[in-house]
Amino acid sequence: MRKYIDKKHIFTPLPVLLLGTYDENGTPNAMNAAWGGQIDSNQIIVSLSQHKTTDNLQLKQAFTVSFANRKYTAEADYLGMASGRKVNKIEKAGLHAMKAEKVDAPVFEEFPLALECEVEKMEPDGDGYLLYGRVLGVNADESVMTDGVVDLGKVEPIMFDSSMNLYRVIGEIVGNAFSDGKKFM
Repeated sequence: MRKYIDKKHIFTPLPVLLLGTYDENGTPNAMNAAWGGQIDSNQIIVSLSQHKTTDNLQLKQAFTVSFANRKYTAEADYLGMASGRKVNKIEKAGLHAMKAEKVDAPVFEEFPLALECEVEKMEPDGDGYLLYGRVLGVNADESVMTDGVVDLGKVEPIMFDSSMNLYRVIGEIVGNAFSDGKKFM
């Protein structure tokens, strides 16, 4: 039997995205954002309210998107709880930033997969913005690669479970894309 749920909307999976930026002093900052995704082969969208990160995005027009992982779930959660206007979140969480190769934004050693992006546009959306980013490159640690490609099983990305306010690991292989459905052709 099915049940209609009126009050709580669910969309899944929601990747735990960590947006990395530099401020006017070159200090790295990051925030946790779950409301985003890929909308084209090299374009992403993220819904953001007003933060230090949005100030940095407008200033630098560049950012990275790291994918939170199993090993650093608490650090990723903290990046969504604390305000970069009040504390140096990167220092407090014990994270290590290095400059991205293609954009003026930080990459974090603890998160082995990051997209390097430029801001395409930031559209006002209520009290916040819809951030459109163009992906200029992928930055991956060799430890999460298999035969020259990123192996998400090694990344162990987490997702936000908005129904139960939990983080869950993504990773189990359940089929082969563009192959398993051939039996219906």
